[in-house]
Amino acid sequence: MIEAKNLTKKFGDLIAVNGINLSIKGGEIYGFLGPNGAGKTTTIRMLTGSLTPTSGEIYILGMDMNKRSIEIKKRIGVVPEEPNMYENLKGLEFIDFIIDIYKISKKETLDRLNELSDAFGIDYLDGYIGDYSHGMKQKLMVSSVLMRKPKVIFLDEPTVGLDARSAKILKMLLKKYTEEGSTIFMSTHILEIAEKMCDRIGIINYGKIIAEGTLNELLSLSKEGNKNLEDLFLELTGGEELEDIIKEL
Repeated sequence: MIEAKNLTKKFGDLIAVNGINLSIKGGEIYGFLGPNGAGKTTTIRMLTGSLTPTSGEIYILGMDMNKRSIEIKKRIGVVPEEPNMYENLKGLEFIDFIIDIYKISKKETLDRLNELSDAFGIDYLDGYIGDYSHGMKQKLMVSSVLMRKPKVIFLDEPTVGLDARSAKILKMLLKKYTEEGSTIFMSTHILEIAEKMCDRIGIINYGKIIAEGTLNELLSLSKEGNKNLEDLFLELTGGEELEDIIKEL
């Protein structure tokens, strides 16, 4: 469903993503972890066609991103870290815009949107997006993607700004979608979410994937006997000096 071969992105002399390889199957939730600036968002932007790689190949749903990017974009869903939307539109106008852009059935889509709105407590679609809080925007952005039921969904920090109830509903929905054959590629800083939800996890640091596998496979890499993802993550990405830092404060 998602494949990357030797994917690289350079910004001048900076190598943001350095020759990474990915192979993600249908029905899988893949967690993508890394420190700030490790290359997570750059990777997602390349995989979703909003940023051109310096080199490497991308295949989504078996299609070559270089040759069929528009068709790929029609069939995937993307929830970015920041829910940037047209603030002068009302929520319903934004939804109509999405329906027109993707050329999808209005009745079926609005039926699904109504179900999602009930689940997430979205009762503000008659108001202007510019008046929404971050959490309100995030719930609308998530719903605008899920209402299309794409086969591949990319999420960059999807639970940021969501209340506990909405975050729980989102996690349950993502599990349900993967059981129906969808694939989820999710970047998150909340390691507990990755630990509980993800079938496999990739850890990126300085533009390279330094570890990948199931949770048990990753924990087996620990040289310090770490038994949870948080401690392993810090071990692999150089956070072992934290106790010394705290002592000095």
